[in-house]
Amino acid sequence: MIIEPKIRGFICTTAHPTGCATNVQRQIDHVAIKGPIASERKRVLVLGCSTGYGLASRIVTTFGSDADTIGVSFEREPGETKPASAGWYNNRAFENRARAAGRKAVTIEGDAFSDAVKAETIAAIKAELGQVDLVVYSLASPVRTDPKDGVTYRSAIKPYGSQVTSKTLNTATGEVSEITVEPATEEEAAATVKVMGGEDWELWIKALADAGVLADGFQTLNYTYLGSELTWPIYHKGTLGKAKADLDRAAAAIRAAHGDHAAHVVALKAVVTQASSAIPVVPLYGTLLIKVEDEMGLGEGPIHQIDRLFRDKLQGELKLDAENRIRVDDWELSAPMQAELTRRWGELTTETLPALADLPKYREEFLKLFGFGVGGVDYGKDVDPRVVE
Repeated sequence: MIIEPKIRGFICTTAHPTGCATNVQRQIDHVAIKGPIASERKRVLVLGCSTGYGLASRIVTTFGSDADTIGVSFEREPGETKPASAGWYNNRAFENRARAAGRKAVTIEGDAFSDAVKAETIAAIKAELGQVDLVVYSLASPVRTDPKDGVTYRSAIKPYGSQVTSKTLNTATGEVSEITVEPATEEEAAATVKVMGGEDWELWIKALADAGVLADGFQTLNYTYLGSELTWPIYHKGTLGKAKADLDRAAAAIRAAHGDHAAHVVALKAVVTQASSAIPVVPLYGTLLIKVEDEMGLGEGPIHQIDRLFRDKLQGELKLDAENRIRVDDWELSAPMQAELTRRWGELTTETLPALADLPKYREEFLKLFGFGVGGVDYGKDVDPRVVE
């Protein structure tokens, strides 16, 4: 079949196997060109391994540090005439290349919040790796069912305390407008913390520790985004900010149980993701950031950020902020970049958007998440949606 992108609202409902595989290969090439990364982390578990920062972590540790990995993600399998999710294709492409390089690559697909998947993962660690030296937590989901009581919680990305009025962007039409978002209720804020806070991270570490599959001196990292003051009203100071604060709490609890360097939250930069495209204000900021960082020569995607994390930030004595976080958002939040972003933000309108921001590249990066718009791929060719090169 010929697979084309089908956009519905903030999501793309199709994915291209060849495009996804090409994306994976290009990320591997980026790491390989930069050379080996010194690391003792040879047995790695990545929770949320199929896209973005999680996929990049699996690639960097495998092809930069010769690590064996187990990944966990929740994906849609293909049918004879129906494409899989992009993450499913990414997982298969990664496995093929990792195994060809002589590395172990095991992927478990299911609900990472569930006790069943935790048990399946522990069994795989015992069978394939014995123990793990590093646990990367990079799950992104709007919904979580608490395994203790079976209650399903849904996050609500809203301001907290009072309504917020700000600029926003319709990425389909290019229209810049003003939006007012009402504040979350206390119940919505609490549910967002349940879904996106640190509770499940703690449950994973406890389950792994109780099973004896955490190596002595292990480390766990949880990826977060703090962001610019331009997005703070809807993001950092909203319900998401409360969830992010809970990650700091969880990291401290894990350190108290396992050692001063056992757990750290890693603050990363803004990148184009399916999840962020649905958050008011954030896509407009993203189009602006793409333009400014490219002009300053500081553009980074997930693979660049994670390569810099492992190649630079995790080497030697860790440099931490006041909340014991590792910061890889330093380029985005540098004073010169934020000053330029703030200046342009005040001038943004539908008419000025093409000169001040880069909506075409934002759209291009969004489609690439699903394997479309990737150079060198023949999208007019018949492909079997069940086969990944």
